[in-house]
Amino acid sequence: MAVTFKHSENTLTAVLSGEIDHHTAADFRTSIDREVERIQPELLILDFGGIGFMDSSGIGLIMGRYKNASEYGGKVQVVNAPPMIERMIKLAGIGRLDLLK
Repeated sequence: MAVTFKHSENTLTAVLSGEIDHHTAADFRTSIDREVERIQPELLILDFGGIGFMDSSGIGLIMGRYKNASEYGGKVQVVNAPPMIERMIKLAGIGRLDLLK
């Protein structure tokens, strides 16, 4: 599990790698939330390109970041999601929030 961050102007990109499951989701959340609190970006991009496996904890990770960003007027995008993860996101109904890019 790893998160690296890229920040430019009003955008924060969290580049995720490894697996998101009930063991790792809390660490991902903590790292991302700490950086978001510090920067308060207009746009948080969650880059899932390095995620090889995700269970329902990943859906919770996305929705929690979406809720947090909404509270301060920010937006969230999910990018580079592998096909299996993109399908899971759509099946969970998150696709209707227009987060997938």
